[in-house]
Amino acid sequence: MRRPDQIVHSRARVTSRYALMPMEGFPPSRLPGWGDAEVFVLASPRLGAEFVEYVVDLPASSTGRAERKQGVETFYYVLSGRGRVNGTANELTTGSFGLVPPDAEAPSFVAADSGTMRLLILHKRYESAPDHAAAVGCTGHVDDVAAEVWADNPSSRLQALIPDDPAFDMAMNIFTFDPGCGLPIVETHVMEHGLMFLEGRGLYYLDGEWMEAEQGDFIWMAPYCPQSYVAAGPTPTKYLYYKNVNREVPL
Repeated sequence: MRRPDQIVHSRARVTSRYALMPMEGFPPSRLPGWGDAEVFVLASPRLGAEFVEYVVDLPASSTGRAERKQGVETFYYVLSGRGRVNGTANELTTGSFGLVPPDAEAPSFVAADSGTMRLLILHKRYESAPDHAAAVGCTGHVDDVAAEVWADNPSSRLQALIPDDPAFDMAMNIFTFDPGCGLPIVETHVMEHGLMFLEGRGLYYLDGEWMEAEQGDFIWMAPYCPQSYVAAGPTPTKYLYYKNVNREVPL
């Protein structure tokens, strides 16, 4: 944040096709169920997204609960800190994640007494599929998810946090690119994205323009927004992204 006497500027870009927004530009909000936690709403239908995504800073020893909405599934990812899902003994650490299926009890989190736990939360209305069982919950830690070589390039690796199964209508993946590497094409597809930079920096191509992106940035990409990326910093890039998958396009 700049001094009050300085002229401010930002890398933020918001259009009807995409948005690139550094976290420094999000003023904190409060949400019911989260107590004194600071909440930063990243994506919502008001932006043009068909999902809601936000970051929560849950203070030490505090409890917060995601709102339960009928037919809505919830994904969470621990960006930093420690804690647990309330009512369980399973510890959450940086890189822990979980998917809560639609109509299940909304997850309630407790931050450890050692400091703030930062969570990424995503809500999506679940789309059922004929002849397929409904999605079930899953939990895990990123360190236990295999990093698969992507596009025959060992410098590009993909971790799928949600099973690639027709029961699931969404994917949450982590891409890792070594310096100087990235997507080998400009993608244009029907899926939309919500993308959080976890590490590194580089150049993102969005709807005809290359722009800087770095750790802490959030990007929303609408369906059919041309997109690509190259890691341009001295360290690998790692980002977590959502996309809707495995369903017919409604008419």
